[in-house]
Amino acid sequence: MKYFLVILLVAAPAFAQVNRPVDDGSTPVGPVRLTVIHHASLMIEAFGQVIHIDPWGAGNYDGLPQADLILITHAHADHLDPKMVAKLKKPGTLVLGPEVVARSLPGTTVIRNGETRQFGEWTIEAVPAYNLKRGPGPGSLYHPRGEGNGYVLGSSMGRTYIAGDTEAIPEMKALQDIRVAFLPMNLPYTMTPDEAAQAARSFGPRIVYPYHYRGTDLAAFEKAMADSGIAVRIRDWYY
Repeated sequence: MKYFLVILLVAAPAFAQVNRPVDDGSTPVGPVRLTVIHHASLMIEAFGQVIHIDPWGAGNYDGLPQADLILITHAHADHLDPKMVAKLKKPGTLVLGPEVVARSLPGTTVIRNGETRQFGEWTIEAVPAYNLKRGPGPGSLYHPRGEGNGYVLGSSMGRTYIAGDTEAIPEMKALQDIRVAFLPMNLPYTMTPDEAAQAARSFGPRIVYPYHYRGTDLAAFEKAMADSGIAVRIRDWYY
């Protein structure tokens, strides 16, 4: 359970020809690669499989492999891009997402908050992702409870948390044994840097990557995480 943690602690970011940030490493159970694509889009390669998360055509996918598994958190356009999903699919690709995604993307296998799915060496758990207070107007929220998913990807390399679009909800703060976390922080849709830092301190991942942070002061997040014992990994998601 410690190996993915060790890799990302020691691996210096590499860069592909398109200046795409990549964290590479090898473990006793095989190599692992994290590729930053854009905004909330990322790719994980391990166990000979490729996982794409929230693929969006605003990112640069040149030279990247097609997916064995695609995870979609919710139906907003910067997370659900049917054309990009179609480009990344190949025979046998599994697409997982909440019901709101399946309505717009035929072929999606629905996974709801609290459900798990085994995929090769991975256990995929869908966890809540929603707003507590922020929305476009009185009585409405940008991300209503139950519509979207975050994901916890568990394997012999540890547990990785992909938060999706969410505020610092109780379910996030109650997470356990998270090695690597990807936390959004931008207003008005998700969290402030301070809120994200407080959440991270609550559930205590070993490593946290800010993502979905356009226009956010990342220095404020780093300051709020000082002396937490949690390693903060800043990568350029808008290269």
